[in-house]
Amino acid sequence: MFALVDCNSFYASCEQVFRPDLRGKPVVVLSNNDGCIVARSREAKALGIPDLQPYFKLEGLLRRHGVAVFSSNYALYGDISRRVMGTLREYSPDIEVYSIDEVFLSLAGMRDLPVIGRQMRDRVWRDIRIPVGVGIAPTKTLAKLANGAAKKIDKLAGVCVVERPEQWEWLLRRVAVTDLWGVGRRLGARLNDIGIRTGWELATADTKFVRRRSSVNLERTIEELNGRPCLELEELPPAKMQIYCTRSFGAMITELVPLQEAITAYATRAHDKLRGQKSLVSAIHVFAHTSPHKPGYYSVSGTVQLPYPTDDLRLIVTEAKKAIARMYRPGHAFAKAGIGFIELTGRRYLQADLLTTGQSEKDDKLMGLMERINQRGGRGTIFLGAQGVGKPWQMRQQHTSPRYTTRWSEIPRVSS
Repeated sequence: MFALVDCNSFYASCEQVFRPDLRGKPVVVLSNNDGCIVARSREAKALGIPDLQPYFKLEGLLRRHGVAVFSSNYALYGDISRRVMGTLREYSPDIEVYSIDEVFLSLAGMRDLPVIGRQMRDRVWRDIRIPVGVGIAPTKTLAKLANGAAKKIDKLAGVCVVERPEQWEWLLRRVAVTDLWGVGRRLGARLNDIGIRTGWELATADTKFVRRRSSVNLERTIEELNGRPCLELEELPPAKMQIYCTRSFGAMITELVPLQEAITAYATRAHDKLRGQKSLVSAIHVFAHTSPHKPGYYSVSGTVQLPYPTDDLRLIVTEAKKAIARMYRPGHAFAKAGIGFIELTGRRYLQADLLTTGQSEKDDKLMGLMERINQRGGRGTIFLGAQGVGKPWQMRQQHTSPRYTTRWSEIPRVSS
């Protein structure tokens, strides 16, 4: 049996953890640069506030309803996610962290599954103050289905256990095929064209007939919908083959130096992920463009081959700055830029080259030291001077909450 534990309205719930005065009240979280609404508390959804809509269009509506508005605070969300996953590991040693707010657990051989589900739900709320839904079923796909039911059916009180065929049949008859995990809108449209509109119609479809019109992945989904596991837990997620970091600017950039500062900052963020998955990069992609919503749209893009696979941030930044300098032309107001690490190699699989010296042991130690300092003091404790200070181009984040759990200076204070 598998359990899927999914945090409810995760970003909005994180903002309520250290603000008990906001529990039970409408809360929304904005995307990077305070652009769009990307998360809504249950109360905000009940007000009819739409998702993925520009903030400036809804600002008046939010103010009239007294909705609390927050900029994205990824340091806070990431740390609370880590705490949730750590708590759930106490219920099973075999888990797959599927996303920042979802985790699969293996409950093989365990009894009293409804009790275990309620215990997980109550424990996460008691210790972390994050509401979760729990779906338990014989396969990961059915666990995902059960989790959706746990959130939508009030009688279930956040926990849905599906153990018998008649139970998952009841759910599948009531869910659109496009809402199933692993199907999606485009594939769902093709299935609709051949008369498959509900989850139950897909579960009872002829697998050979369906496979001729899709792929082996959909055949596995059908097996999973019938209680036959085809998807195992991925306890160690595969390393990414490419890493990108791209952001819109808080103010337009018209000069080269601030553009290079932005590229440096984004390279630093991508470098954190590179180090996290123990990879090296051999080629980078640098790009920038003006606003597509204004006349005279202009974009630049280029790829740079590095002299050897590396995770030396200094080398990466040097080459990225040279690349953007070659492409830069005055007279344009850039609205967005980014960098991609596009050729990655795992450290353990690196092949030595007799013709190049490669990254030195001294460089390895320096990168490790920078990483440890930032892990202890928080991101940005130590950084390359090429990032600049002040950064008028930095993203707009006018509603950011404190990083309560990762910055000493922002720890909540209790006064009597």
